[in-house]
Amino acid sequence: MDPFDAGAGGILRQPKAVWATAGASVVAFMGIGLVDPILPSIAQGLDATPSQVSLLFTSYFLITAIAMLVTGFVSSRIGGRRTLLAGLALVVVFAGLAGTSGSVGELVGFRAGWGLGNALFVSTALAVIVGAAAGGSAAAILLYESALGLGMACGPLLGALLGDASWRYPFFGTAFLMAVGFLCITAFLKEQPKPARKTSLLDPLKALGHGGLASAAASAFFYNYTFFTVLAFTPFVLDMTPYKSGGVFFVWGVLLAVFSVIVAPRVQARFGSLTVLGGSLLLLAADVLVLGYGDHTTAVVCTILSGAFIGVNNTVYTELALGVSDAPRPVASAGYNFVRWFAAAAAPYLAPKIEEWTDPHIPFVVAAVTAVAGALVVVVRRKALTHEAAALEPRHATEDGVGVFANQRPTPTGW
Repeated sequence: MDPFDAGAGGILRQPKAVWATAGASVVAFMGIGLVDPILPSIAQGLDATPSQVSLLFTSYFLITAIAMLVTGFVSSRIGGRRTLLAGLALVVVFAGLAGTSGSVGELVGFRAGWGLGNALFVSTALAVIVGAAAGGSAAAILLYESALGLGMACGPLLGALLGDASWRYPFFGTAFLMAVGFLCITAFLKEQPKPARKTSLLDPLKALGHGGLASAAASAFFYNYTFFTVLAFTPFVLDMTPYKSGGVFFVWGVLLAVFSVIVAPRVQARFGSLTVLGGSLLLLAADVLVLGYGDHTTAVVCTILSGAFIGVNNTVYTELALGVSDAPRPVASAGYNFVRWFAAAAAPYLAPKIEEWTDPHIPFVVAAVTAVAGALVVVVRRKALTHEAAALEPRHATEDGVGVFANQRPTPTGW
């Protein structure tokens, strides 16, 4: 069945609760790249250095990583709906406060609170969408991944449009949109059934004792360092107006979405998951290396092109992380994200520091090395991941040619 079919169970015929949650998810994912095109403007407005401004990402993702140990604990006790609303409320409050910041320290602190709210919301949204969707998990997963891609694409665009007037406006705009999402979920989403077993704070860490899950998390750690060097450091290198920078990262986000939802399943079905992941990581390494040493036009092209490799990697890592161990999906996902988000916190701070210590090229050399390191983990730990690679072989093809995997898995929480 085509998941885009407008008939019963298709992605276009979903209950209002699903659309409300998916819409709020778009805004939540927008928050990740929202500050990209306005980083130079924030630095100028608050008289801060690039490394200080990049702490906006560091505080956000550091709290997100730690919160991965908490989200399952909370949602298994108060329920999905209340967890979503709590996360949305925190984002509304802290995004609004971020727009009032008088110093870079205040802004970094408010982004940390925003990261906690976003972690609570995003980690729960997929489970809620799958539980409330019509037509099974396939359409729900596709809807969620589409929301992810749309949010990642539109975040920089919204940041550019509002940030052209003032760097404060994107934060106020996000607070407003999340408030609308809060009202929609309050009105349309009923409480979801609580899980039979409550999740403890240590369950995600215990899950990392599995060699395959630990290997996937370690590889994703190195990959995420590369990913967020591109996302958080490249705007300073491009040195463009908010409109132009927003346009670059909008196209980047579109490629990310297309390659994540459409291209990745096809190339996995043909070449195998581990081969695709290793090859994509090596191509990403080459891309960021050229980005660092090329002229301005080359840097723009390579920035956009990196979205394709990042989209493929995100999808494959999803399936590896959630299928390689016997841990429940939310628990495995929390442990996996706990590890990988630390790299997302480190890269935005270290990349500009490395530039200060050396020159503008070296941060991209380091990013290329970490992408290669991620590929090496896949190669060295191939046996630990081989079970997952076999499980990802397509059982049959859908009408549009996209493989349906024997163990279909959702996107991991934390995006």
